[in-house]
Amino acid sequence: MTIDETAIKKNTADSAASVHSRKDTVLRVLAVLFSIGITLVIIAARDSIGKYAAYGYPGVFIISALGNATLILPAPSWAIVFAVGGVLNPYWVGIWAGIGSAIGEMTGYLAGFGGRAVVENRARYHQLEKLMDKYGAWLIFALAAIPNPIFDVGGILAGTLKMPWWKFLGAAAAGKTIRFILLAVVGASVFGG
Repeated sequence: MTIDETAIKKNTADSAASVHSRKDTVLRVLAVLFSIGITLVIIAARDSIGKYAAYGYPGVFIISALGNATLILPAPSWAIVFAVGGVLNPYWVGIWAGIGSAIGEMTGYLAGFGGRAVVENRARYHQLEKLMDKYGAWLIFALAAIPNPIFDVGGILAGTLKMPWWKFLGAAAAGKTIRFILLAVVGASVFGG
């Protein structure tokens, strides 16, 4: 192989890497913009979200998805789950709410995925990445199962640290479903369902 052929192959490889890098950057920016946009829309429509409870289980799903799609400032979907648990089967309410909630939490995951380039080359990032590889799904499950204000941080961290989206979604859905079933059962006992 001549020097010219080697240079051409290197330039072709560099060009392909550059295109891939640009696509990755565009995807990251779109993920962050999507997360911010969803948050702003839900905050603006917060007052009208409750009307979906009249649609039964699909309404609970929609309310939970929208209520958890905001970053840091969640809409009070738990109140709907509590109340509807007294009217519908609380176990099904919890399942629908848990799955909808986990889907809504994907905005935090996407925000983390989009912001990954900011922290990717730091030493702390690599330490956290090892922890996420080892305990990530269990950590997300625990954060989802207990009521706490830091679940969005866990979602952002999962996206930043490249946890597979399906693993994040499954762990979040399992934890949130357990939490919402318990909440709906308490609602059923309070409201006589």
